[in-house]
Amino acid sequence: MEFEIIAKDAMGRICRIETPHGRIETPTVLPVINPNIPFIPPDEMKNFGAQALITNAYIIYRTLAEEAVSKGVHRILRTDLPVMTDSGSYQLMVYGDVEVSNREILEFQKEIGSDFIIPLDIPTPPDADYETARKDLEITIEREREAKELNGISSLVLPIQGSTHMELRRESAKKAKEIGGDVYAIGAVVPLMDAYRFKDLVRIILEVRSVLRVEPVHLFGCGHPMVLAMAVALGCDLFDSAAYALYAKDDRYLTVYGTKKLSDLQYFPCNCPNCSKMDPEEVRELEKAEREIFLAEHNLYVTFSEIRTIKNAIKEGSLFELVEKRIRAHPNLISAWRQIKDYSPLLEDSDPRIKKRFLYCGIETLMRPAVKRHLESVKQLDFEKEVIVISTDLGVLADIYVRPVFGPVPAELLESYPAGHAEIPEAEFIEKEALEMAVENLRDFMRCLNDKKFVVHVSGRWKDFVKDLPGECEYVLH
Repeated sequence: MEFEIIAKDAMGRICRIETPHGRIETPTVLPVINPNIPFIPPDEMKNFGAQALITNAYIIYRTLAEEAVSKGVHRILRTDLPVMTDSGSYQLMVYGDVEVSNREILEFQKEIGSDFIIPLDIPTPPDADYETARKDLEITIEREREAKELNGISSLVLPIQGSTHMELRRESAKKAKEIGGDVYAIGAVVPLMDAYRFKDLVRIILEVRSVLRVEPVHLFGCGHPMVLAMAVALGCDLFDSAAYALYAKDDRYLTVYGTKKLSDLQYFPCNCPNCSKMDPEEVRELEKAEREIFLAEHNLYVTFSEIRTIKNAIKEGSLFELVEKRIRAHPNLISAWRQIKDYSPLLEDSDPRIKKRFLYCGIETLMRPAVKRHLESVKQLDFEKEVIVISTDLGVLADIYVRPVFGPVPAELLESYPAGHAEIPEAEFIEKEALEMAVENLRDFMRCLNDKKFVVHVSGRWKDFVKDLPGECEYVLH
């Protein structure tokens, strides 16, 4: 499989994957297609923005095996898009057993011409006891080895399992990398998303990404637009979901800020082709089958619209800003995203050093790699003057200015990224954490100049924070 990274921001990236049925540009979502009951016809998925599909090889094996071997999965689905086939692991998780072996389902996926094949892994649910999770993982690893031996021209997707045991997730990622797949898929996380346990989801992704630094990562079962920006920023490239259909059947309407019940909507907050033609009351009056199609199509439109928004953010270097807006959709998303502070070296390795702007969106902004990098670079500067003038007020002539979030900003860097390009609220209106970090960074900077004297001009709200600075200081209050 040919894989190329063409743009990066945070840990997210835009990549190109070449397949026998065309190019996939990530990040993207693979809509789930039921081969027996296609809700939205597969040949219409391009109209919404889909570049690839995922279907269930086990269902095809049980119901359409002879025809699928004769025609191939693409003709069965009536699509020319790349197709990924799942092995039946979902049925294994739900029903506890499937009537096929790992070797049989792998051979079948090859026979029907899948672009991406997946072994029959064991999807251990969250909170399983350690011994169960380890035993399941050992079976999964053996099946992945078998898949590697059997695979031909199809791209091999190796699942990453381990329940909510982080050391097992890391081990799974290491073993899968040693075996050598084309795509690595984080599995058994749908129950976490259903329960809004986004903290566990984020930690699993970051633990896996700490092992798989470059390789394409697929997040199984994730397709809600509310979560996509965060997941991409953490390094996920591919997603799949049946949410567009499942939610529609329950009269639920997807948005980037959460799920709405059709019965609660007075207006549609969307300009997709469907929502532009009808209002909620008119949709509620439709027959159930028509209503489901309307909602499913909207759900696809909003999902792929968000994918385009994410790609644009990666291109312009504003993915952090987008995520910090999106996580306001739910408190659990905020808590989840703030865990990035525990993985700062991982983010620093991935995030580009030069961008066009820095937009403050909340205290999560303090956790961006650019803030730490700024301080480290400023600490490397040499100052010949014996007395250094520091000011919290840009109207006072000084050598160093103190800005919220960043702390010390040399006068000559006021027009440079990141601190010089930063759009930040005034000190009087920003969260106190942004001022506390700025002053702590200032102290750290001043300790590197322990042979200097300082004149420190302090004004406004800064007076409550600029105290007890190191070294010989003369304070001038304004």
